[in-house]
Amino acid sequence: MKLRTLAFGLSAFLLSAFSPALAQDGGLPISQCQAIAQKLPNVRFASFQSSDVQPVQAQRKLSLAEREEVKITFVGHSTYFIETPDGVGVATDYSGVYQPYRMPDVVTMNRAHSTHYSLSPDPAIKHVLHGWSDVPGEKARHQEMIGDVYIRNVVSDIRNWGGGIEENGNSIFIFEVAGLCIGHLGHLHFELNEAQYTEIGRLDILMVPVDGGLTMGADSMSRVVQRLRSSLILPMHRFGPPLDTFLAMFDGKFDIAYAKEKTIRVSMRSLPKKPTILVPQGL
Repeated sequence: MKLRTLAFGLSAFLLSAFSPALAQDGGLPISQCQAIAQKLPNVRFASFQSSDVQPVQAQRKLSLAEREEVKITFVGHSTYFIETPDGVGVATDYSGVYQPYRMPDVVTMNRAHSTHYSLSPDPAIKHVLHGWSDVPGEKARHQEMIGDVYIRNVVSDIRNWGGGIEENGNSIFIFEVAGLCIGHLGHLHFELNEAQYTEIGRLDILMVPVDGGLTMGADSMSRVVQRLRSSLILPMHRFGPPLDTFLAMFDGKFDIAYAKEKTIRVSMRSLPKKPTILVPQGL
């Protein structure tokens, strides 16, 4: 137990010290969430440049707690709104139906069905990241530094409406910010393979669909969640009773809690020691 605690503390220190940012020599860092995944064959990990999103909180000096803290709000369906310490706002699986309290700077989308994307988003949104490629046979690839958040994706297949398989039709988007690795499974239809788990790397916070069938059954989804071993699991994509079915699959392996406030504030320091499923307000 002492060794595990020491290892976690060292990991937290390293991730806080080397969270995604431009290197001082002008070089570009690799993903910190993939740092444990160097055995993936024939992969060169991403280099990335900072974009033109200006920090909204640049006018004042942030406290230590503010520099470490990420705010996460469940907006509806599969849309979470992530706010970084520098004020960059990211809306996941954005269709425009579920709107955060302010215009997001970045939106990610998946196209399993129309409640997860929009082909005509508000032009004021600066960065629109599709989880699919419009070029047949190609994979969507995102490796972008936007303000203080590094965003990348890992693709997976989906079922199409004709009953067939659409290769690389879904993206698991990963957001690296303030030392945290935050993953959104999108509209995941199939259990992940070893290469995908390795490409994902470590996820501290996991946003997971719990519909119990439109994506995957509760047992399959619970296996994915247990394999990823995230500290904080945030359910989404709920359709009535399946949430209880999903929660029951863990049988004491994870703690279960219900958010006391609409916006969840989390940092490396505040992550639960035991993996916890936190049901957000409004789900």
